[in-house]
Amino acid sequence: MSRTTRLSPSLLRAAAVTGVAALALTACGSGSGSSSTSAGSGKVKVGLITKTDTNPFFVKMKEGAEKAAKADGAQLMTAAGKFDGDNAGQVTAIENMVAAGVKGILITPSDSKAIVPAVQKARAKGVLVIALDTPTEPQSAVDALFATNNFNAGQLIGQYAKAAMKGKAAKIATLDLAPGVSVGVLRHNGFLKGFGATDKDVVCAQDTGGDQAKGQTAMENCLQKSPGINLVYTINEPAALGAYTALKAKGREKDVLIVSVDGGCTGTQAVKDGKIAATSQQYPLKMAAEGVKAVVTYAKNGKKASGYTDTGVNLITDKAQTGVTSKDTGFGLQNCWG
Repeated sequence: MSRTTRLSPSLLRAAAVTGVAALALTACGSGSGSSSTSAGSGKVKVGLITKTDTNPFFVKMKEGAEKAAKADGAQLMTAAGKFDGDNAGQVTAIENMVAAGVKGILITPSDSKAIVPAVQKARAKGVLVIALDTPTEPQSAVDALFATNNFNAGQLIGQYAKAAMKGKAAKIATLDLAPGVSVGVLRHNGFLKGFGATDKDVVCAQDTGGDQAKGQTAMENCLQKSPGINLVYTINEPAALGAYTALKAKGREKDVLIVSVDGGCTGTQAVKDGKIAATSQQYPLKMAAEGVKAVVTYAKNGKKASGYTDTGVNLITDKAQTGVTSKDTGFGLQNCWG
């Protein structure tokens, strides 16, 4: 399913006005914010641009980058969007980092297509650009991609859901991310593929932005539209917990199967508590750490990372299903983030 998004002129103007403030660069020498980060320090400068600085996934990603920068003697510069979708802010961050002399930029694109021109300008100036978690469109716009295979992550929970339904007719609701964001499209399509369904089989589809409150509202809307929903796919665990809250308010939390993607600690605990049946766990710390190492390698010997590096995914559940490989919440909680 191909989906695109267009920002309104008013939103673009607002984003442009707030971009510099929202994405003010911070530098941390060896990941510590020490005074050793001066321009004359001689350290390799690495930029990290995330979608936001509040989502636990990106907090962990930043931690991974800081740890790797410290280990490799690099200087890490970071920026984050004011909100998920702040493309104008990310463009400003790229320009600022290039001007600051970074050797490479690691970025989780808020808009996979709109960010491409800024990425191309950075690469033209010799900056290595690596996408983390979310691929650009086209993927070849960056030098390399370090990410979970989001299609496979969705497919895993689709296969799990199919097995867990045990032949029962499914009335599916999908609580998605936002139009045009490749990570959301890939997970959604992967889930449908794994379940053996198509969008025609979905009785209600709502975008949530990956937000818990919006996930609750979306689930409430879906229950009004189709009260018989018995299977819910969600883009991430905050959306899943919002869906659970809405279902519990209707007394439906026991008879609706909820599956999700991400593997954050709160979400993994929710799997253990029985609120979510299963989730596909990914590893943001590993994405960032490998990205920093790739930039340092490039700075030292000119060797560029290229292509796609799969940073792994595991299905986490305490209710294993025959034919679907999974790990329990004990493993999930040891390897979660947030």
